[in-house]
Amino acid sequence: MKALPFRQFVLKVHGRCNLACDYCYVYELADQRWRSRPRAMSPGIVAHTAERVAEHVRDHGLREVEVVLHGGEPLLAGRRAIESLVTRFRAVVPAEVRFTVQTNGTVLDREFLRSFDALGVRVGVSVDGTPEAHDRHRVRPNGSGSWAAVRGALESLREFPAVYGGLLCVVDVDNDPVRTYESLLEFAPPAVDFLLPHGNWSTPPPGRAAGDPATPYADWLIAVFDRWYDRPRTRVRLFDELLSLLLGGRSGVEGLGLSPSGQVVVETDGTIEASDILASSSPAASATGLHVARDPFDAALDLPDVRAGRAGLAGLSAA
Repeated sequence: MKALPFRQFVLKVHGRCNLACDYCYVYELADQRWRSRPRAMSPGIVAHTAERVAEHVRDHGLREVEVVLHGGEPLLAGRRAIESLVTRFRAVVPAEVRFTVQTNGTVLDREFLRSFDALGVRVGVSVDGTPEAHDRHRVRPNGSGSWAAVRGALESLREFPAVYGGLLCVVDVDNDPVRTYESLLEFAPPAVDFLLPHGNWSTPPPGRAAGDPATPYADWLIAVFDRWYDRPRTRVRLFDELLSLLLGGRSGVEGLGLSPSGQVVVETDGTIEASDILASSSPAASATGLHVARDPFDAALDLPDVRAGRAGLAGLSAA
């Protein structure tokens, strides 16, 4: 049976960040390969990637794909570089290409917003709730908080409803869950998503210990769910996907349910990787040995590790 194609292409358009978030899976965990990679994706790598996405679209008869501009902090690539990338993909890929940017918001200004509005690019902003909660983790390299800059960006973003994609909040079980959720609502987001801090068998996330029956993250999210379900004022993607699974549907979120992941990552140097989240446990965990200059994305679909990761229960160890 032919493998399901990739439908989401995560492009690491810039490999550095102007923040030093203490939980960042890119810079603070096991994978430090970013140090040896180019700071930004070159025009040549952009061109190769666009051609490979176009090839994948043609080979699988896809009508629509999503390109996520990611990092690092993708906006550090600069407005003109991002405009050139979007224009290149739209010219080359024979399908509808939906573009989203996930940013920390600190350099998101009106020039970027006007550009994204003209290009039809949606923007998601990472913000961790209250000012105190946000500035506990999402700090600049000198230790100062980033809340004030993000607040200003969000106030501008609300004036561009076609661009405003939503907010992404990393769960910190030390924060009050309902207060965190309600602080996000103050920015009138069209959607909110909650991200669990990345952990693995060797290095559990904060508040979790091997063999401990406590469920701090479930308890935290249940409190938010009860508040959201009682008076929903926005979409909460995590809850929408969980409800879909409970009702017999599929999940579109990596890490929920057994649906095969449709995501593939291209690093700044053009290397093709499986989910870069895997590299938080080991640098080799997401590596494929493939490169957009010489390999089609279908080559990644055929790799044993990628097949195992898309095989549901059959791809998991007994433990």
